[in-house]
Amino acid sequence: MNLLKALATISSLTMLSRVTGLVREILIARAFGASDMTDAFNVAFRIPNLLRRVFAEGAFSQAFVPILNEYHGKRGPDETRHLIDAVATVMSWVLVAVSVLGVIGAPVVMTVVATGFRGDSETYNAAVFMTRVMFPYIGLISMVALASGILNTWRNFAVPAFTPVLLNLCLIVAALFVGPHMSQPIYAQAWGVLAGGVLQLVIQVPALRRLGVMPRLSFNLRAAWSDAGVRRVIRQMLPALLAVSVAQISLIINTNIASHLAAGSVSYLTYADRLMEFPTALLGVALGTILLPSLSRASATDDREEYSGLLDWGLRLTFLLAVPAAVGLFVFGTPLTAVLFHYGKFDAHAVEMTRQALVSYGAGLVALILIKILTPGFYARQDIRTPVKIALLVLVITQASNYVFVPLLGHAGLALSISFGATVNALLLFFGLRRRGFYRPAPGWGLFLARLLAAVLILAGMLLWVARNFDWVAMGATPLARIALMASCLVLAAVVYFGTLWIMGLRYAAFRRRAG
Repeated sequence: MNLLKALATISSLTMLSRVTGLVREILIARAFGASDMTDAFNVAFRIPNLLRRVFAEGAFSQAFVPILNEYHGKRGPDETRHLIDAVATVMSWVLVAVSVLGVIGAPVVMTVVATGFRGDSETYNAAVFMTRVMFPYIGLISMVALASGILNTWRNFAVPAFTPVLLNLCLIVAALFVGPHMSQPIYAQAWGVLAGGVLQLVIQVPALRRLGVMPRLSFNLRAAWSDAGVRRVIRQMLPALLAVSVAQISLIINTNIASHLAAGSVSYLTYADRLMEFPTALLGVALGTILLPSLSRASATDDREEYSGLLDWGLRLTFLLAVPAAVGLFVFGTPLTAVLFHYGKFDAHAVEMTRQALVSYGAGLVALILIKILTPGFYARQDIRTPVKIALLVLVITQASNYVFVPLLGHAGLALSISFGATVNALLLFFGLRRRGFYRPAPGWGLFLARLLAAVLILAGMLLWVARNFDWVAMGATPLARIALMASCLVLAAVVYFGTLWIMGLRYAAFRRRAG
C-alpha cells in the first residue's frame, strides 16, 4: 500500500468534510451569532460528541483495530467474521442502554456539564431539550466507528473518510430550510445531528456487504459477551477508556468554566476549534487512521525497522505540514476569522474574541497532531497503560494551568491550557517511545529542521505583513474582495513556503513510502 497515496485520499475526503463543516458553522454564526442559544446548542452537542470520542473513535477503535488486524492476518476469515459479529452484538445492546439512559437523564447531565446555565432557565431548558434529541447520536456514531474500523482494516479508507460530510449536509439543510420554520430555530440543528447519525450509519452498509464483512447482530448477548475476542477487546478498552476519558474530563471542566464566563465564550471556543479541525483532521486524524493498521501489522511480525520507519515518516510529515499551519493560525487569525465568520450577527467583537482563542489553540497545534501520531505507536503494541499514565498527568497539568491562564486571558486561557497540556503530552509520548526502543530517528533530522525553520520564518513574515496592512473587519463591506484577498494570500503562502524548501534542497519524493 502506498501510504502517501492513502493519506492523500483520506485528506482530500476529510477536506470535503471540513469544508462542509465550515459552511455549517458559517451559517450558524450568521443566523445566531455567538449567543446564549448557540452556547446551549454547542454544549448539548458536545455531550454526545464527547461520548463518541470516548467510546467510539477513542477507546473502542484503539482496542478493536489491533485485535481485528491480528485475527484478519493470522486466524482466517471464519474467526474474523465471528469476532466482528460478537463485538457488534455486544456494542449494539450496550449503546441502546446508554442512549436510553442519556435521554432520561439529560437534566442531570446538563447540570453537571454546564453549571453556569442553571441561572438562566431558557438557556438551560433549551440545552436539556437538545441533549435529549441528540443523545441517540452516540449509539449511531459508535456503530459507524465499528464499521469504519472494519473497513480501514481492509484498507477501504474512502467511505469512512467521507462519512462526516453527511452530518454537515444535514446541519446545513437544517439551518437553511428547517430552522426558519420553527419557533426556536436552533432546535433544527439538534434534529439535523440525529438525521446525520442515521445517514452516516446507512452509507457504511454497501461497502461492508461488498467485502463480505457486514456484522450480523444477535439477541444472544450472553454468548457474544463470553467470546474470547470480545473479552480481549474489553480488557484493552478499559485502560484506553481511562486514557480517552481523561482528555474528555478536561474538556467537560473547561466547558463548565466557559459557561461561567461572558456570554458567547463557549461559542468563541467552538468557532476557533472548527478552524483547528482543518489541520488536525487533514493531517493528524488521517495519519493516525492509516498508521494504526500498518503499525499493528509491523508489531505482529516483530518488524522493528518497519515500525520505527513508519513512525519517522509520520513525524516528518507532521512537522512539514503542521508547523506552517500553526504559524498561519497564530499570525493570520484575524483574516481567517473575519473572512469565514464575520457576517450577520457575528460582529467585530466576536471576531476578536474568536481570534484570541484561535491564537491560543494554534500554540499547541503541532503537539495536538503529534499526539495522534505517537499514541498509535503504543496502541499498536497493545500498550495502553503508558498513554493512560501520561493522560492522567496531563489532566492535572491542564487544569492547574487554568488557574493561571483563565484569570489573565478569559476564554482564550482555556484554549492555552489545552495547548500547554498537549505539548507536555506529546513530549512524554515521544520520549516514552524512544526509551523503549520502539522509535529510532532516521538520519537527516537536523538538516530537515533547519530548512523548515528558515521557510517558516519567511512565511511568518509574509503573513504578518498582510494581516497588519489590511483592515479585514472593515472589508466586510466588500466580502467578495475580502475572500479573494485571503485566497490569494493563502496560495502565495503555500508557494513561498514549499518553494523555499525546494530551493534549499528538500525533495518531496522522499516522503513516498509503502507499507506491507
